[in-house]
Amino acid sequence: MVTPGLDLDGVAETFAASTDFTVGIEEEYAVLDAATLDMVPRFEELRDAAAAGDPLLAGSIAGELISSEIEIRSGRGEDFADAVVRQRAMRERLFRLAGDRGIALGSTGTHPWADYRKQRNIDTEHYRRVVEGLQYVARRNNTFSLHVHVGVRGIDRAVRVCDRLRPVLPVLLAVSASSPFLEEQDTGLHSVRSQIFTKSFPRCGIPDCFGSWAAYRKYIEFLVGTHSIVEHTQVWWSIRPHFSFGTVEVRICDAQATAAESERLAALIVACVAQAARDDDDGLPLVAPERRFVEENLWRAIRFGLDGRFIDLERAEEEPAAATVERLLAWCAPARAELRLDAEPAGPNGAQRQRALHHAGASLRETYAATVAESRETYAHPERKQEIRIP
Repeated sequence: MVTPGLDLDGVAETFAASTDFTVGIEEEYAVLDAATLDMVPRFEELRDAAAAGDPLLAGSIAGELISSEIEIRSGRGEDFADAVVRQRAMRERLFRLAGDRGIALGSTGTHPWADYRKQRNIDTEHYRRVVEGLQYVARRNNTFSLHVHVGVRGIDRAVRVCDRLRPVLPVLLAVSASSPFLEEQDTGLHSVRSQIFTKSFPRCGIPDCFGSWAAYRKYIEFLVGTHSIVEHTQVWWSIRPHFSFGTVEVRICDAQATAAESERLAALIVACVAQAARDDDDGLPLVAPERRFVEENLWRAIRFGLDGRFIDLERAEEEPAAATVERLLAWCAPARAELRLDAEPAGPNGAQRQRALHHAGASLRETYAATVAESRETYAHPERKQEIRIP
């Protein structure tokens, strides 16, 4: 079947040339007025300033849906450590560039009080298409995430890795949750970002289990043939094979308030992808619960994060979220050891810390200011290895 605008015949070749466990990190930040911490449409200013004075940074930043958002990309690291070194260097350059212009950068899944109706969409062909196609769903999506690309050799193997990781996605979301506030209120959720984006965009969230490239390709051809999509990135699943890079891309996580949290979470994602690939190589049985069962845990991650309880889908029994995280760490321990990854979560996550500070009497603006400050102290200064904690 002919698929206009998509070279599906070249996907197998791209993945055949891929190298296992190369890593790319993508971090999205809110662009803020440094004095008020309001979101401001100044991405283009940062982009143009980088192009004029810092070509290396210019090649690593990208626009997202709104002009008050900016993404920093490590590019391909030969391993996780290489990707982190690259990302730290680009973060430092970006935060310095922004600070020189009176711009702060926020790193939580949502902005606590910004009005989405006042945000200007970025003017690119891709995002014009997204807004035209999705309308309110796209305009409402003022959210910030961490994406991690992991090289996986072989497209059938990459599809099977995605299949194996479906039940893991809610756990990764819970670990990452950092968006309890929206529209000047405590939403009662731990990741309202996921409710806005993951639960609203089409072809998003927990994917089906495909089993093979042939089945996945058939699905993409169906979408193209029915004029549902024109590019493969319009399949917004929380995990997907990325056709251009030969990677498995994990997209489930909220942006992280500190650099250490972002790096540990990225390491955990790499370990999960690597362990799934090793399990596939070893011929271990695939555990592939139906999507409706995984969705139960996804909702629990959105609503309760690490404060809640997950369902052990094989036993059909509840357990504390901490126990689920421990089982995940035990499962991927061989990959963590093989790749020398420091991937264990440390202390309360972003949502827990923000809510604790707010419940202690801080206003939403004071809470967000403290979070922006810890982002600046850790992302902008890679030499500072300590992790700032909101008291």
